[in-house]
Amino acid sequence: MTEIRQDAAAEPHVGDRIAARARALARPLGVGLVLALAAIPAGLAPWQAVAGYGAFAGALLLWPSSREDARARARARARSRAANAVHPDFAVIEALDLPTIVFDRETQVVRQNSAAKLLVGEYPDRASLSARIRSPAILELVARVVARGLPESVEHSERVPSERWHEVRVAPVNPGAEPDRRLYVLTYRDLTEARRMDRMRTDFVANASHELRTPLASLMGFIETLQGPARNDEAARTRFFAIMLEQAQRMARLIDDLLSLSRLEMRAHVAPEGEVDLSRTLTHVIDTLKPMASELGVTIDLALPQEPVVVTGDVDELIQVFSNLIENACKYGQTGKRVLVTVANSDGDGAHVTVQDFGPGIAKEHVPRLTERFYRVDVESSRTKKGTGLGLAIVKHILARHRARLVVKSVPGEGSAFTVKFSSAKPSSSPLSKEIYQ
Repeated sequence: MTEIRQDAAAEPHVGDRIAARARALARPLGVGLVLALAAIPAGLAPWQAVAGYGAFAGALLLWPSSREDARARARARARSRAANAVHPDFAVIEALDLPTIVFDRETQVVRQNSAAKLLVGEYPDRASLSARIRSPAILELVARVVARGLPESVEHSERVPSERWHEVRVAPVNPGAEPDRRLYVLTYRDLTEARRMDRMRTDFVANASHELRTPLASLMGFIETLQGPARNDEAARTRFFAIMLEQAQRMARLIDDLLSLSRLEMRAHVAPEGEVDLSRTLTHVIDTLKPMASELGVTIDLALPQEPVVVTGDVDELIQVFSNLIENACKYGQTGKRVLVTVANSDGDGAHVTVQDFGPGIAKEHVPRLTERFYRVDVESSRTKKGTGLGLAIVKHILARHRARLVVKSVPGEGSAFTVKFSSAKPSSSPLSKEIYQ
């Protein structure tokens, strides 16, 4: 926003205004002087003539003329606007969301927009670029562009207070102008999100390759053994085929989870529109998982409110969320022998579903990273329990699509609680999907 200041110097000075009016009223002032001088021979005392003319001239010069004053004020406002108006090029800079700084040949800052003030701080009047920018790479870039007159860019990274990447570009604005009148523009383009996504993709490919390579190497090793030394060993073949089947199933689970993640990422921007009854959904999930829980010696208890709890969502995806959370609670909280699933509804906070186990719990340093792809608290334990390391990442993506969030609380030795918090927004008018419960 441009601030317009009414400068004292912008208003006409009182003396200048009186002189201007005297020039405009020269004829009536001359006529008045002639009349005053003519009144003296007629019997008027000289001092009376002088006093009368003085009163007449003063009144004529100082008495406000609305038209003249209005014109003077209009001229003053026009001069003030002209002095304080933002140059059209600077107005464009103010409208940019890229941090932008305009400086001259001496690297003194001429203008910076609001985004630049937030990024590097506000420059004092006619300060040098180095007053706020201390990066040698950027200052060297500025020196090269000023010397050569050709645009250049450099990538700049910062690690304090947080890791950020920018592409800094410097270019001349008016290279054809006189050297003393040349201006240059420095802009920052934020690359932080792109760099983080590149790193995530690289880590994901490396982790996925590692997870697939392990069972694949096992399969190849057993096949070679069966083709060679164990060709005629019936007991070895039976044992090896069972292990090979297990490794193939592990690869199939991993591929299924990777495909699920891919589908979720493609639909991340599309919010679901159906209505899901959480009580019926959880009852269905628990009925499905009871055989697995019985094998592990775990009891699943369900606490439901008296009234139905309905949220906006996709029933199949929410079944996947709760199946994953309850299955994890049974496997990793197996020593607690019990899993408690609680459904609550609050008009202010929205619906909550908590899956609580009473097992060994999770150390504090691991909790923030649980939803990362392939992150495991205990790698061997996870693989033993047939985990792919992608379950909670899938949960996170599904909940993000449902505008919900996952809150994890864990105390080592006492167990863990995973709470899904839905938005308090009213469900859509779509009909309730019933097929899954039949």
